[in-house]
Amino acid sequence: MIENVSILKNITILYAEDEAALREITLNILKGFTKKQLVAENGAQGLELFKEHESEIDIIITDVNMPIMNGLEMIREIKKINSNIPIIVATAFSNTEYLLEAIDIGVDKYVLKPIDMKKLLQLMSQSLLYHELKDLYVDNLTHLPNRNRLKKDLETSQQGLMAMVNIDKFSTINDLFGETNGDKVLIEFADSLKKFFRKEDFRIYRIEADKFLIVSNDFNRDIQELYQLCKDFENYIEEDPVYIDEHEIDLNITIGIAKSENSNAYKYAQRVVSYARRKFEPILIYDDSFNIQESFEENIKWIKKIKNGVKNDNFKGYFQPIVNTQTKEVYKYEALVRYIEEDGTVVSPYFFLDIAKKAKLYPNIIKIMINEAFNLIIKKGKRVAVNISFEDIASENTMSYIYSVIEEHKKHAHLLEFEILESEEISDFSEVFKFIENVKSYGCNVGVDDFGAGYSNFNMLVNLKISYVKIDGSLIKNIDSSENQKIIVKTITEFAKRFGFVTVAEFVSSEEIYKQIKELGVDYCQGYYFDAPLSFDEIN
Repeated sequence: MIENVSILKNITILYAEDEAALREITLNILKGFTKKQLVAENGAQGLELFKEHESEIDIIITDVNMPIMNGLEMIREIKKINSNIPIIVATAFSNTEYLLEAIDIGVDKYVLKPIDMKKLLQLMSQSLLYHELKDLYVDNLTHLPNRNRLKKDLETSQQGLMAMVNIDKFSTINDLFGETNGDKVLIEFADSLKKFFRKEDFRIYRIEADKFLIVSNDFNRDIQELYQLCKDFENYIEEDPVYIDEHEIDLNITIGIAKSENSNAYKYAQRVVSYARRKFEPILIYDDSFNIQESFEENIKWIKKIKNGVKNDNFKGYFQPIVNTQTKEVYKYEALVRYIEEDGTVVSPYFFLDIAKKAKLYPNIIKIMINEAFNLIIKKGKRVAVNISFEDIASENTMSYIYSVIEEHKKHAHLLEFEILESEEISDFSEVFKFIENVKSYGCNVGVDDFGAGYSNFNMLVNLKISYVKIDGSLIKNIDSSENQKIIVKTITEFAKRFGFVTVAEFVSSEEIYKQIKELGVDYCQGYYFDAPLSFDEIN
């Protein structure tokens, strides 16, 4: 009885045999057990059939002695295309040297002629089952060992010296050039890794779509030696673009290196590559002084606090005055979120805002701030500006809530303003145009915040039909000592006046900065020189 023969019923085989009579007999039997058969009369024909039907071929059965190209020559070429394809060789020769050569080039099984069909079918089943198991540990695209293989290998050794390599913003490559070309880039990248990190010295794994791991075979290797190899590889990748079908594709990478005697190297490599990306460092070696674990614990703590804070009313609006530059009279307030601890401690958004955004909790905070703004508008008659991101504008749920609150308080809506964050990338201007049009219909002014912090697209200002521009604090805080910053602020101010925009300078922290802002003709000022953000009760 043939074991596991059912595995054959849905497979496609490539069968190469030059003897017509034997080919016909064997083929007729194979037809009864397999779904599809591709037949070649020599190695050259077999190679062409494989190139044409590679994606559907599951196993190859081939004779050795054939005209034009023999079976072993065909196998060598096929293995260059797909090193994992199962192959069974059928031959009348039992010569040991021939057998060793077949094994050396990656043949799975060996059957002698005349072929025992029961034996052949059994070998086919065994070979497919073996490769099915093997595929669990091999990345199908790059043919590198995968995450499953890594996990198995890490179980056998506590010590580890390794480098994690991350291709930066790889999803952008797929978006620009298509996933097919993206796959080609990954294959080229994997080949480059193999050239730099030789298999005698290193094992290379593909552990995620754009993440690779290099593991030293010698734990005692100097970590600085690995760092230098990684540095050379990083320079090579960033200086030499990849060419795919004449497309020049530039890659940037981040590398995290770690060494540990107690099975922590992989965990440390993961952490340090993420840390390096946040710090915009191309290569970093893990060090306990980075306090990465502490930052994770802090993130977890804040996620819990944010969730509870939304339920328990811990988030409150604080309001910083924006004054007329000429008269120093308060014109309006910017709403700024604060977290109030149980003991009354006021916590700056520096500690929680980025975490809230990454944890997808920020929409709850923007909803709170809209209500906090209207509370000040309605109860104290103040004009209030609220920051809003493109992510907020693009969120149907968030915008539905904001429009419902504005509609509820529409007789006061003319005192509400929105500041769109210019430092955040806007991917769909039509959404922004629609938002501005909608809120302006209620009498709300709209401005651009952080102008000068990001790409500072002057053309964007004209097209968005905004009312004012807030100049980013990074251009203001040293304007009394930096001629370059003064020139930039003057340019923004003159441009704004030409197109009828009002200008606001933030981070005005001293008399000297205030005088420079006033001299440049900026319309409004905001900063600690005038006042810190105030609670609702502190505003008259």
